[in-house]
Amino acid sequence: MKRHAQVVLLALMGLGLLHSALFTDLYLRYVKEGLRPLLIVSGVLLLLLALAGAAMDKGRNEHHGHAHGHDHSTAPRIAWLLFLPALSLVFYAPPALGAYTAGRSSGSVVKEQKKFDPLPADSPLPMTLTDFTTRVQQDRETVIKGRTVQLTGFVTPIGQSGAWDLTRIIFTCCAADARPVKVRAYGTTAPPANTWLAVTGTWHPGGTLGTKSAAAALDIRTVRRISPPVNAYTDDLPLVPS
Repeated sequence: MKRHAQVVLLALMGLGLLHSALFTDLYLRYVKEGLRPLLIVSGVLLLLLALAGAAMDKGRNEHHGHAHGHDHSTAPRIAWLLFLPALSLVFYAPPALGAYTAGRSSGSVVKEQKKFDPLPADSPLPMTLTDFTTRVQQDRETVIKGRTVQLTGFVTPIGQSGAWDLTRIIFTCCAADARPVKVRAYGTTAPPANTWLAVTGTWHPGGTLGTKSAAAALDIRTVRRISPPVNAYTDDLPLVPS
Protein backbone atom coordinates (compact mmCIF):
# COMPACT_ATOMS: atom_id res chain seq x y z
CA MET A 1 0.00 0.00 0.00
CA LYS A 2 1.52 3.30 -1.13
CA ARG A 3 1.59 6.39 1.06
CA HIS A 4 -1.18 8.11 -0.88
CA ALA A 5 -3.42 5.10 -0.27
CA GLN A 6 -2.60 5.26 3.43
CA VAL A 7 -3.67 8.89 3.47
CA VAL A 8 -6.95 7.99 1.73
CA LEU A 9 -7.54 5.23 4.27
CA LEU A 10 -7.07 7.62 7.19
CA ALA A 11 -9.48 10.08 5.59
CA LEU A 12 -12.11 7.40 4.95
CA MET A 13 -11.92 6.14 8.53
CA GLY A 14 -12.24 9.67 9.86
CA LEU A 15 -15.21 10.43 7.61
CA GLY A 16 -16.82 7.13 8.55
CA LEU A 17 -16.58 7.85 12.27
CA LEU A 18 -17.93 11.36 11.85
CA HIS A 19 -20.74 10.13 9.59
CA SER A 20 -21.90 7.49 12.08
CA ALA A 21 -21.50 9.65 15.21
CA LEU A 22 -22.49 13.13 13.97
CA PHE A 23 -25.12 12.65 11.27
CA THR A 24 -26.72 9.28 12.13
CA ASP A 25 -27.37 7.02 15.11
CA LEU A 26 -25.45 4.13 13.56
CA TYR A 27 -22.71 4.36 16.16
CA LEU A 28 -25.21 2.98 18.70
CA ARG A 29 -24.84 -0.39 16.97
CA TYR A 30 -21.22 -0.55 18.09
CA VAL A 31 -20.77 1.40 21.34
CA LYS A 32 -22.73 2.94 24.19
CA GLU A 33 -24.22 6.40 23.76
CA GLY A 34 -21.74 7.96 26.21
CA LEU A 35 -18.82 7.20 23.87
CA ARG A 36 -20.13 9.46 21.11
CA PRO A 37 -17.82 12.41 21.96
CA LEU A 38 -14.77 10.13 21.78
CA LEU A 39 -15.83 8.88 18.35
CA ILE A 40 -16.18 12.46 17.10
CA VAL A 41 -12.76 13.41 18.46
CA SER A 42 -11.23 10.29 16.89
CA GLY A 43 -12.80 11.08 13.53
CA VAL A 44 -11.47 14.63 13.61
CA LEU A 45 -7.97 13.43 14.55
CA LEU A 46 -7.92 10.89 11.72
CA LEU A 47 -8.91 13.58 9.22
CA LEU A 48 -6.20 15.90 10.53
CA LEU A 49 -3.64 13.10 10.23
CA ALA A 50 -4.76 12.49 6.63
CA LEU A 51 -4.44 16.18 5.79
CA ALA A 52 -1.02 16.36 7.46
CA GLY A 53 0.14 13.29 5.56
CA ALA A 54 -1.06 14.72 2.25
CA ALA A 55 0.70 18.03 2.95
CA MET A 56 3.96 16.26 3.85
CA ASP A 57 3.86 14.16 0.69
CA LYS A 58 3.23 17.25 -1.44
CA GLY A 59 6.11 19.11 0.16
CA ARG A 60 8.44 16.14 -0.26
CA ASN A 61 7.59 15.78 -3.94
CA GLU A 62 8.07 19.49 -4.60
CA HIS A 63 11.45 19.39 -2.87
CA HIS A 64 12.84 16.38 -4.68
CA GLY A 65 11.17 16.82 -8.06
CA HIS A 66 9.44 14.17 -10.10
CA ALA A 67 12.63 12.33 -10.94
CA HIS A 68 13.67 11.62 -7.40
CA GLY A 69 10.51 12.24 -5.42
CA HIS A 70 8.92 8.82 -5.64
CA ASP A 71 8.00 7.26 -2.33
CA HIS A 72 8.81 3.57 -2.27
CA SER A 73 7.62 3.00 1.30
CA THR A 74 4.81 0.48 1.39
CA ALA A 75 2.70 -1.37 3.91
CA PRO A 76 1.95 -5.10 3.67
CA ARG A 77 -0.60 -6.03 0.99
CA ILE A 78 -2.98 -7.33 3.61
CA ALA A 79 -3.34 -3.73 4.80
CA TRP A 80 -5.66 -3.17 1.83
CA LEU A 81 -8.30 -5.13 3.77
CA LEU A 82 -8.51 -2.16 6.14
CA PHE A 83 -10.45 -0.37 3.42
CA LEU A 84 -13.41 -2.73 3.93
CA PRO A 85 -14.39 -1.56 7.45
CA ALA A 86 -13.57 2.03 6.50
CA LEU A 87 -15.90 1.90 3.49
CA SER A 88 -18.61 0.13 5.49
CA LEU A 89 -18.71 3.01 7.97
CA VAL A 90 -19.48 5.41 5.12
CA PHE A 91 -21.62 3.37 2.73
CA TYR A 92 -22.95 0.29 4.50
CA ALA A 93 -23.54 -0.26 8.20
CA PRO A 94 -23.62 -3.88 9.42
CA PRO A 95 -27.04 -4.90 10.79
CA ALA A 96 -27.75 -4.55 14.48
CA LEU A 97 -27.15 -7.50 16.78
CA GLY A 98 -30.32 -9.50 17.21
CA ALA A 99 -31.83 -12.97 17.39
CA TYR A 100 -28.85 -14.67 15.70
CA THR A 101 -26.49 -13.41 18.42
CA ALA A 102 -28.94 -13.95 21.28
CA GLY A 103 -29.79 -17.48 20.14
CA ARG A 104 -26.15 -18.49 20.49
CA SER A 105 -25.72 -17.06 23.97
CA SER A 106 -27.17 -18.14 27.27
CA GLY A 107 -29.29 -15.65 29.18
CA SER A 108 -27.29 -13.32 31.39
CA VAL A 109 -27.01 -13.89 35.11
CA VAL A 110 -28.70 -11.01 36.93
CA LYS A 111 -26.84 -9.26 39.70
CA GLU A 112 -27.65 -10.24 43.25
CA GLN A 113 -30.11 -7.90 44.92
CA LYS A 114 -31.20 -8.23 48.54
CA LYS A 115 -33.49 -5.25 49.00
CA PHE A 116 -36.46 -4.41 46.79
CA ASP A 117 -38.65 -1.33 46.73
CA PRO A 118 -42.43 -1.74 46.74
CA LEU A 119 -43.93 -2.19 43.29
CA PRO A 120 -46.23 0.54 41.95
CA ALA A 121 -49.91 -0.31 41.70
CA ASP A 122 -49.96 0.19 37.90
CA SER A 123 -51.53 -2.59 35.88
CA PRO A 124 -50.02 -3.62 33.59
CA LEU A 125 -46.80 -2.73 35.39
CA PRO A 126 -43.99 -1.56 33.05
CA MET A 127 -40.78 -3.45 33.81
CA THR A 128 -37.44 -4.12 32.16
CA LEU A 129 -36.50 -7.70 31.41
CA THR A 130 -33.71 -7.43 33.98
CA ASP A 131 -36.03 -6.13 36.71
CA PHE A 132 -38.59 -8.83 35.97
CA THR A 133 -35.99 -11.60 36.11
CA THR A 134 -34.51 -10.19 39.33
CA ARG A 135 -37.92 -10.04 41.01
CA VAL A 136 -38.78 -13.56 39.91
CA GLN A 137 -35.54 -15.12 41.09
CA GLN A 138 -34.55 -13.04 44.13
CA ASP A 139 -37.52 -11.26 45.71
CA ARG A 140 -38.48 -13.41 48.69
CA GLU A 141 -41.71 -11.45 49.14
CA THR A 142 -42.92 -12.88 45.80
CA VAL A 143 -44.84 -9.68 45.09
CA ILE A 144 -44.54 -10.38 41.36
CA LYS A 145 -46.94 -13.34 41.70
CA GLY A 146 -50.18 -12.64 39.91
CA ARG A 147 -49.11 -9.17 38.77
CA THR A 148 -49.71 -8.23 35.14
CA VAL A 149 -46.53 -6.74 33.72
CA GLN A 150 -45.57 -5.08 30.45
CA LEU A 151 -42.24 -5.96 28.83
CA THR A 152 -40.65 -5.04 25.52
CA GLY A 153 -37.97 -6.73 23.47
CA PHE A 154 -37.37 -8.61 20.23
CA VAL A 155 -38.20 -12.18 19.31
CA THR A 156 -35.53 -14.88 19.53
CA PRO A 157 -36.83 -18.25 18.23
CA ILE A 158 -35.56 -21.37 19.98
CA GLY A 159 -34.64 -24.06 17.48
CA GLN A 160 -37.50 -25.64 15.53
CA SER A 161 -39.74 -26.17 18.55
CA GLY A 162 -41.82 -23.04 18.08
CA ALA A 163 -40.72 -21.72 21.48
CA TRP A 164 -39.27 -18.22 21.72
CA ASP A 165 -37.74 -15.70 24.08
CA LEU A 166 -38.45 -12.03 24.50
CA THR A 167 -34.95 -10.58 24.40
CA ARG A 168 -32.88 -7.46 24.92
CA ILE A 169 -29.15 -7.19 24.20
CA ILE A 170 -27.20 -4.94 26.54
CA PHE A 171 -23.85 -3.25 25.99
CA THR A 172 -21.55 -2.71 28.94
CA CYS A 173 -19.18 -0.75 26.71
CA CYS A 174 -19.45 -1.93 23.12
CA ALA A 175 -20.66 -4.75 20.88
CA ALA A 176 -17.73 -6.93 21.96
CA ASP A 177 -19.19 -7.31 25.48
CA ALA A 178 -22.85 -7.58 24.45
CA ARG A 179 -24.96 -9.88 26.62
CA PRO A 180 -28.58 -10.95 26.17
CA VAL A 181 -31.39 -10.85 28.73
CA LYS A 182 -34.16 -13.30 27.93
CA VAL A 183 -37.65 -14.05 29.20
CA ARG A 184 -39.30 -17.22 27.90
CA ALA A 185 -42.69 -16.57 26.31
CA TYR A 186 -45.73 -18.85 26.68
CA GLY A 187 -49.25 -18.68 25.36
CA THR A 188 -48.66 -17.42 21.81
CA THR A 189 -46.91 -18.59 18.67
CA ALA A 190 -43.54 -17.11 17.84
CA PRO A 191 -43.61 -14.02 15.59
CA PRO A 192 -40.77 -13.67 13.05
CA ALA A 193 -37.26 -13.39 14.49
CA ASN A 194 -36.14 -9.87 15.48
CA THR A 195 -39.71 -8.57 15.61
CA TRP A 196 -39.98 -5.94 18.35
CA LEU A 197 -42.93 -6.45 20.67
CA ALA A 198 -44.65 -4.95 23.69
CA VAL A 199 -46.28 -7.78 25.62
CA THR A 200 -48.35 -8.04 28.78
CA GLY A 201 -48.76 -11.09 30.95
CA THR A 202 -48.09 -12.75 34.28
CA TRP A 203 -45.24 -14.87 35.59
CA HIS A 204 -45.32 -18.40 34.20
CA PRO A 205 -44.95 -20.79 37.18
CA GLY A 206 -41.76 -22.81 37.11
CA GLY A 207 -39.50 -23.51 40.07
CA THR A 208 -39.86 -21.71 43.38
CA LEU A 209 -40.71 -18.03 43.02
CA GLY A 210 -38.18 -15.80 44.77
CA THR A 211 -35.31 -18.25 44.28
CA LYS A 212 -32.86 -18.92 41.47
CA SER A 213 -34.85 -22.02 40.55
CA ALA A 214 -37.71 -19.82 39.34
CA ALA A 215 -38.04 -19.54 35.59
CA ALA A 216 -37.78 -16.11 33.97
CA ALA A 217 -40.92 -16.73 31.95
CA LEU A 218 -44.19 -15.03 31.09
CA ASP A 219 -47.70 -16.23 30.27
CA ILE A 220 -48.53 -13.72 27.57
CA ARG A 221 -51.97 -12.14 27.35
CA THR A 222 -51.51 -9.43 24.74
CA VAL A 223 -48.94 -8.80 22.03
CA ARG A 224 -48.40 -5.59 20.06
CA ARG A 225 -45.73 -4.91 17.47
CA ILE A 226 -43.65 -1.78 17.97
CA SER A 227 -40.85 -0.04 16.12
CA PRO A 228 -37.29 -0.80 17.27
CA PRO A 229 -35.90 1.85 19.62
CA VAL A 230 -33.11 4.11 18.39
CA ASN A 231 -30.84 2.82 21.14
CA ALA A 232 -31.70 -0.87 21.17
CA TYR A 233 -28.78 -2.00 23.34
CA THR A 234 -30.18 -0.99 26.70
CA ASP A 235 -32.77 -2.59 28.94
CA ASP A 236 -34.86 0.52 29.41
CA LEU A 237 -38.45 0.72 30.58
CA PRO A 238 -40.94 -0.48 27.94
CA LEU A 239 -41.68 1.70 24.97
CA VAL A 240 -45.18 2.99 24.51
CA PRO A 241 -46.84 0.70 21.93
CA SER A 242 -47.65 2.48 18.70
